[in-house]
Amino acid sequence: MSFFEIVDPRFGQFVLGNAPVKRIATGFDWVEGPVWFGDAGALLFSDIPNNRILRWTVEGISTYRSPSNYANGHTRDRQGRLISCEHGLRRVTRTEWDGSITVIADGYAGKRLNSPNDVIVAADGAIWFTDPHYGIKTDYEGYRAEQEVPCHVYRVDPVGQIEAVITDMACPNGLAFSPDETTLYVADTGRMHEPDPQHIMAFDMSSGRPRNGKIFHAIAPGCADGIRVDSDGNLWSSAADGVHCISPQGGLMGKILVPELVSNLCFGGRAKHQLFITATTSVYSVILNRKGVQWP
Repeated sequence: MSFFEIVDPRFGQFVLGNAPVKRIATGFDWVEGPVWFGDAGALLFSDIPNNRILRWTVEGISTYRSPSNYANGHTRDRQGRLISCEHGLRRVTRTEWDGSITVIADGYAGKRLNSPNDVIVAADGAIWFTDPHYGIKTDYEGYRAEQEVPCHVYRVDPVGQIEAVITDMACPNGLAFSPDETTLYVADTGRMHEPDPQHIMAFDMSSGRPRNGKIFHAIAPGCADGIRVDSDGNLWSSAADGVHCISPQGGLMGKILVPELVSNLCFGGRAKHQLFITATTSVYSVILNRKGVQWP
C-alpha cells in the first residue's frame, strides 16, 4: 500500500518509500497535544476525555500525569520545561523541573479563560496560546460552563503580562511560527455548531506582534487542527485523511495518509525527522526526509 499522496513533485523528496506509517499506540478515546522529549526518548500526549497525559517510549506506554485537568496541547519552553493547556482548570501551566506546577495564565481582564488549546514559545521566551471554547461547550473534554471571554490568541511575555494579540478569529486552534519567526500561522476551526469558515491564517510579525492577517490555506477534507513547521518553512497540518504538507507559498504539496481523523502532530525522534501523529484513538509515526523546527 502507499502511505503517501504526492501533489507537488517536490514532496517526493520529503518522504521515504521504505519508511511506513506505523501505529505505535492505540486504545484511547481522543488524543491530542504530542510533544517530544528527546532527552528522555519520550513522547508525551493527551488522552483528553480520560483526563490523563501519557508517555510513549520504544518500551511502551505509561502514565505521565493523571488526572491532568483535561490537558490538551503541549510544548516545551526555551529551558525545556513542559508547557500545557488545561481545559479543566481553564489555564496554561508550566511543569517545573521539580514537578511543581506554575500557572502561566488563567484569566484575562478579570474573567476566566475558555479552554486553552494549543501553545508555542517564541525565541524571546514569550508564550503564545489559543483559547477556543471547545473544552467548555460539553463535559466530554472538560467541564461544561459559560463562556466569559471571546476566543482570542494570547501572548504572555517573560514577566507574565498577558495580551490578547488576535481578537477577530472565530475559534483559533493550532498555531506555529515560521522558522525565522517572521510569520505566525493560526488554524481557525470555527465555533461549535456554527457554519464558520475553517482555514489557516498567516500573519506578518512586526515588532513582535501579528499584523496583516490573510487566509493562507484551507484544508480539504476536514480542517486544520494541529500545525507544525519544518526547517524549510513547509507547514504540516492535520486533516481528515491524514497530514497535509503545505509550501511556504500556501500550496498543497502532498499528504501522509492516516486511517483515522488526525488531530495534532509534532516532529521528534533522533534527528527531529520523525513525525508523530495523534489521530482519534491512536498515535502514529513516520520517518521523513525533513526535520522539524522546535526547541529544544
